[in-house]
Amino acid sequence: MSWIREGELNLLEKISANILKAGPMPKHVAFIMDGNRRFARKKNMERQEGHMQGFNKLAETLRWCKHLNIQEVTVYAFSIENFKRTKEEVDGLMELARQKFERLLEEQENLEKHGVCIRVLGDLNMLPLDLQQLIAKAVVSTKSHNKCFLNVCFAYTSRYEITNAVREMAWGVEQGLIKASDVSEVLLSECLYSNNSPNPDLLIRTSGEVRLSDFLLWQTSHSCLVFQSVLWPEYSFWNLCEAILQYQLNHKSIQKARDLHREYQAQQQLEADCTCVAELLQHHGNGKPANAQRRQEALLQYTACREERVQDFIETLKHKRDSFFNDLCSQATSA
Repeated sequence: MSWIREGELNLLEKISANILKAGPMPKHVAFIMDGNRRFARKKNMERQEGHMQGFNKLAETLRWCKHLNIQEVTVYAFSIENFKRTKEEVDGLMELARQKFERLLEEQENLEKHGVCIRVLGDLNMLPLDLQQLIAKAVVSTKSHNKCFLNVCFAYTSRYEITNAVREMAWGVEQGLIKASDVSEVLLSECLYSNNSPNPDLLIRTSGEVRLSDFLLWQTSHSCLVFQSVLWPEYSFWNLCEAILQYQLNHKSIQKARDLHREYQAQQQLEADCTCVAELLQHHGNGKPANAQRRQEALLQYTACREERVQDFIETLKHKRDSFFNDLCSQATSA
């Protein structure tokens, strides 16, 4: 089954989509695709078939998102917690992933046609090497595409992601690339696996569960959360429309909360910069207070230096991550 489904919406779906698009639309939607195993039990089929049906539903959902002008989708494909399942099920999921990424690599022309950029978020070192290499090929071969984005969270949990981001900042301080005083909410966000993406506008979880299960905890603090009872393989265009309608009904309050948080972050950063500048002026001025003009000049200079330092660190992190994927591709080519 293809990752990219062709085909138009039917007439009723088109009319409904146009009505929805008259209001504020989410640009980034995240899915917790829950219910594959319960669907398999319900239909008296093997678990693996339930997961296969779940993937097929993802391909169909991506088509709907395309028609609804949703440019970015993030899916929770495999949690680190899923490694605790039976060896048979984990091996089956790894094999399904191999098949699907191999198929994706066969669809390069179609991916380029639609401008689909594939990103895989998580600790790939937890996966078998051959699967790591397939994923790396998919990521590297589509990284220049920029019309729409699919983020696949694989070997992922949010707490692991946040912990890793803290490690990255600690490494930056140890290497002298940044100062401890540069650490902030904004910098931590830049160190997450999802740093290339805006935070989701809408998060949808299927199957009736009403928890986030360690998925995008940092990124969804100001997102619309919608919990739906339908099992993922039975998800429909109308379920997606219902979730988008919930987003539209709450759009103003969500946007207000985001704007207030951005203002808070800016204020926090300004206060942190002022504190650092005051300490520097006191140290260099032998305890004598600086006048207002001197403080303002010092603040502007310090802020510019900090921003340059942080940007260089972010570029170093990007290079490190790009090298990881490129090295995996090179290994696969030479094998």
